[in-house]
Amino acid sequence: MRLQPSVVLRFYSLCGILIQVAATKSKVKGSQGQFPLTQNVTVIEGETATLTCRVDQNDNTSLQWSNPAQQTLYFDDKKALRDNRIELLRASWHELTIRVTDVSLSDEGQYTCSLFTMPVKTSKAFLTVLGVPETPQISGFTSPVMEGERMELTCKTSGSKPAADIRWFKNDKEVKDVKYLKEEDANRKTFTVSSTMHFRADRSDDGAVVSCRVDHESLNSTPQIAMQVLEIHYIPSVKIIPSTSWPVEGQSITLICESKGKPLPDPVLWTKDGGELPDPERMVVNGRELNINFLNKTDNGTYRCEAENTIGQNSAEYVLIIHDVSNILLPTTVIPSLTTATVTTTVALTSTVPSATAINTRDPNALAGQTGPDHALIGGIVAVVVFVTLCSIILLGRYLARHKGTYLTNEAKGAEDAPDADTAIINAEGSQVNAEEKKEYFI
Repeated sequence: MRLQPSVVLRFYSLCGILIQVAATKSKVKGSQGQFPLTQNVTVIEGETATLTCRVDQNDNTSLQWSNPAQQTLYFDDKKALRDNRIELLRASWHELTIRVTDVSLSDEGQYTCSLFTMPVKTSKAFLTVLGVPETPQISGFTSPVMEGERMELTCKTSGSKPAADIRWFKNDKEVKDVKYLKEEDANRKTFTVSSTMHFRADRSDDGAVVSCRVDHESLNSTPQIAMQVLEIHYIPSVKIIPSTSWPVEGQSITLICESKGKPLPDPVLWTKDGGELPDPERMVVNGRELNINFLNKTDNGTYRCEAENTIGQNSAEYVLIIHDVSNILLPTTVIPSLTTATVTTTVALTSTVPSATAINTRDPNALAGQTGPDHALIGGIVAVVVFVTLCSIILLGRYLARHKGTYLTNEAKGAEDAPDADTAIINAEGSQVNAEEKKEYFI
């Protein structure tokens, strides 16, 4: 059987088409694995950046790294750019890795890895360079500061990329009310940031530590900190503290003048009722203390303590009231008996201790004191003894009156004529009703 020429031609055309389709599928399948893979890199200024380009399937096709200016850095294992900071780490058909040391801000940009297939395939990797902020500085403080003055402290740092964050603290407590300012540096890459804190100086701020903290991702969770210790000058504060709250006549008392100020106040000045101390022999000043011995009623009055430093003067007053010694009489106990009365009296002489109510109604500056006997005490003892004696006699008389005894003496009429006593008694029984009763009381 002989085939027609047209049939043979169609057969060969069909085979050619099948072969071409198979070749195209094989080429597409192979090219899917020939695609470079890269990753973005972030590095701190001055450190080292590593750029890696990988290909899963490569049929001996070359790889190339180029910088943001499209300058070739490495073509396979061949160095193309003269830069001692750029080094080759690994070069193979499946990987091309290079290293850039001492990275600067100018190295930032988009790097390209090229795979020289038909057509050329590329992958981009962006290199981000972080600018490290400079050590912060605090300005605006002049030592010392007077109490009540308005203070303005500014913390400033430059060279950060992106812009750094600034936080204020006073004795480890964060201050929120601050003003933040950000400015771009001349290189148009980094930033200068500043923060200002306003407050009014107070004596409680003296010795306080004010700190400015700079936070930035390039610092690896270790912030930069600047500190300033505040020195506040203020007038003295004065307070008088007595050694006893209940000054008693004949005792002694010490008044302590407690003064605080910066600079430290000069020695204090003591006065009484607006004048000098009237009795220097009994009223002795020892530093900041006033000692008054053998108190008496003439010591009553207002005592004033004055303290002064270079900033100003202040004072405090204490009203001294001398108290008498008073006594406490305990109750009398009476124990009755059938025949006699025993009276037991207990008298206790102690110093009067004021109650909380009594203290509150008297001088608020007074505290507890000691007591001692005087001439009034002797008179009080005599009066108590007399009073107890009279009470005992009255009580004993009332007791005996309630327990009195009686007896009757009976005499029968005609008893004188009776021959003996028995006859007189028998004769008197009938007329006992008419007999005269005689009563005798005895004690």
